[in-house]
Amino acid sequence: MRNQIDLLATVTVLGVLEQAYFTLQVIYARRKYKISPPATTGHPEFERIFRAQVNCSEYFPIFVSLLWVAGIFFHQGVAAVCGLLYLYARFKYFQGYAMAAQGRLGPLYASARLLWLLLGLAVAGLLAHFLLSGSSTWTAVLAQPLQLLSGW
Repeated sequence: MRNQIDLLATVTVLGVLEQAYFTLQVIYARRKYKISPPATTGHPEFERIFRAQVNCSEYFPIFVSLLWVAGIFFHQGVAAVCGLLYLYARFKYFQGYAMAAQGRLGPLYASARLLWLLLGLAVAGLLAHFLLSGSSTWTAVLAQPLQLLSGW
């Protein structure tokens, strides 16, 4: 089983390390500009670094969920490559946002496209699983609403 999820696990750990790196950058910026928690405003460079970290953290659960569903139900290798590209786009997003707010836009669009791609792969994989596997679960799911309607 491990060889069926090893790439997904690796990309997940890399993602967690990237999130840790972003958090450390906020800590370094707090020290550099003498901004103590819980304050989130101050020097413009600190605010950009802080926002970049928060934005990346907000999307991380969505990314990990889609990565695993696409990897398990569509194809592990394809999902892992998309995941690596997403992590790279988020890294470029963080770097660009830290320099200037406009610097985040290209990588932001790239990472959004990759999330949509992972979503498409996940949905395609799930549809194939339920529709092509001849699963009695899928039949039961469809039959239940029909049974309820027939009772009216």
